[in-house]
Amino acid sequence: MVDVAGIFLGAVGPTVAIAAVGYVLATFRDVDPQPLNTVVVYVLAPALVFHSLAGSTLAASTLQWLTLAIVAFTLAMWLVAEVGGRVVGEREPILSALVLVAMFTNSGNLGIPVSDFAFGEVGRQTAVVFLSVQSVLMYTVGVYAASRSGGSAGLVGVRRVFRLPLVYAVVAALAARALGVVPPAASTSMETLRLVGDASIPVMLLVLGIQIARTDTGAAVSRTWPATVLKLGVAPLVGLAVALAVPFGDVTVARVFVLEAAMPAAVTPVILVGEFAAGARSDGVSVPEYVSTCVLVTTLLGIPVLTGLIALLRSGVVL
Repeated sequence: MVDVAGIFLGAVGPTVAIAAVGYVLATFRDVDPQPLNTVVVYVLAPALVFHSLAGSTLAASTLQWLTLAIVAFTLAMWLVAEVGGRVVGEREPILSALVLVAMFTNSGNLGIPVSDFAFGEVGRQTAVVFLSVQSVLMYTVGVYAASRSGGSAGLVGVRRVFRLPLVYAVVAALAARALGVVPPAASTSMETLRLVGDASIPVMLLVLGIQIARTDTGAAVSRTWPATVLKLGVAPLVGLAVALAVPFGDVTVARVFVLEAAMPAAVTPVILVGEFAAGARSDGVSVPEYVSTCVLVTTLLGIPVLTGLIALLRSGVVL
């Protein structure tokens, strides 16, 4: 019998506890998460990505299939959200915001820690790849969706992908592996990168807690049910379908992929719609308010969902 309580305490509980510290801190103190987020994006996350990918024990073919699976999952969720949103009567600008929420999971702040606690080093390495690929997609197809929600269909802002240090960390790590120049795991340089990268996990969770505490739900809660169903109900099934179709060559990688696909809504889309659709409103609800509320609702409701999913994945019932 699967120990659900043990899974929560061992895999999900630690992430919730650290995020809760950030939430409480932001509740009683006026804490700006942006400086912390900047440190994560420009220092901690790139170190985590390089160290994890350069020293990864995952086979090259597994990495290639994993990348393909992430792209396939993202595009599939775009299609499902586009069709599903129209079926339930959503129209612009909320429709594009719904698509944006459905496509991207919180693979960083929440995904990496949960995968690490649940599936160990392989979980962490897989989650890092998910984050890296999704970040590129976020600033390409994600920017397109955010721009469309704001009333234009251009790809303005896509060049930002070239400003992300983690993109270059991915390139550097893959190049080092291809050339066979990755420093030994016990070397000073790799140990330093590991130390800096490890710091990203608690900081990501603190930022998540702070951002949730600063979310103004307003009148948007009642409109988030389609996004909640897509993120916590449909996305895990789409992720499972992709995992069954892709020959990862490693069942743990496949399980972590499904877990990452089931993560709550990502935080970065809040930033995107804040820039490209800040003035767009529908029935008294602004697009940024809608996306922020989706993040809050799916994160809170996602805790029991993730706990149950980890239990299923560990039991081998679905993979």
